[in-house]
Amino acid sequence: MNTSTIQIKVKQRLNKLASNDYDNIECWQIVEAFNKAQLQWCRRQLHGYNPLKEGDEQSKRRVDDLQILLTQTPTTVTDRQLFFETTNWPSDYMEFKKVVAFADSGCCPEPRKLMIYLTEEANVDLHLTDQTRKPSLEWGETFATLVGNTVRIYTNDEFDITNCSMMYYRKPVNIQIQGCVDPYTGIVSAVEINPEFKDDIVEVLIDETVSILAGDIEAVIQYQRMNNETEKNN
Repeated sequence: MNTSTIQIKVKQRLNKLASNDYDNIECWQIVEAFNKAQLQWCRRQLHGYNPLKEGDEQSKRRVDDLQILLTQTPTTVTDRQLFFETTNWPSDYMEFKKVVAFADSGCCPEPRKLMIYLTEEANVDLHLTDQTRKPSLEWGETFATLVGNTVRIYTNDEFDITNCSMMYYRKPVNIQIQGCVDPYTGIVSAVEINPEFKDDIVEVLIDETVSILAGDIEAVIQYQRMNNETEKNN
C-alpha cells in the first residue's frame, strides 16, 4: 500500500473527507503518527500484549507478521578476558533475538559453533562457578548478557570468539511522503517511502494511526472507534 492511499484512508476515518472537519491536519502529522503506530504495534506483538496474548514466534501468524523485521548482521568483538564484548550495536535495533558465535582455543582444526543462552547480569558470578552452566568449549555452550548496548559473550578466559553475528528485530522503516516535511529531520522529503508491511497489517496500522491523531485533537468518538478496531483482526 502506498502513502497516498494511507492519507486517503486516514482522512476518511478522521475527517469524513467531504465535511472538511479538522482539515488542518498536515501530512507530516500523518507520517509521524503512522511511524509511531508501527513501533507500538511491533512492541505489542513481540511482547504478546494483544488479544490472543501471542508474543514473539508463539504462533504461525506472529512468525509471518514479524519475519520481515528479523535480521542478522555480523558484529565485531573485543576480548575483555572473562568475556568478549560486541562493539558495533545496530542503529536500527529494536529487540534482541539471539547471538551466533564460533569459538577456538587453538586445539581444534576448525572453530566450533557455540550454543549461547541469554541470562541476567545479576546471575553472571553464579553461572561462572556452576559446573553445569559455566562456559565450556568442550560442550560448546556458554551464556551472554546485554549491557550498555553491547552483548557480552562469556568465555571465562578459556577460549576465543573467532566470529560473531547478532540476530535481532529491527525497527520498521519510517514512511515518508514526497514533498512533505520529514518530522524527524525537518527537511522536505525528496522521495516517497511506502510501508514495508503487508496490506492487511497496514490496515491495522491505519486504524492505530487514526486513534493517535484522534487522541491528539480530542476527537473522542473517532478515538474510541479506532482504538476498538485496532487489533480486532489480529
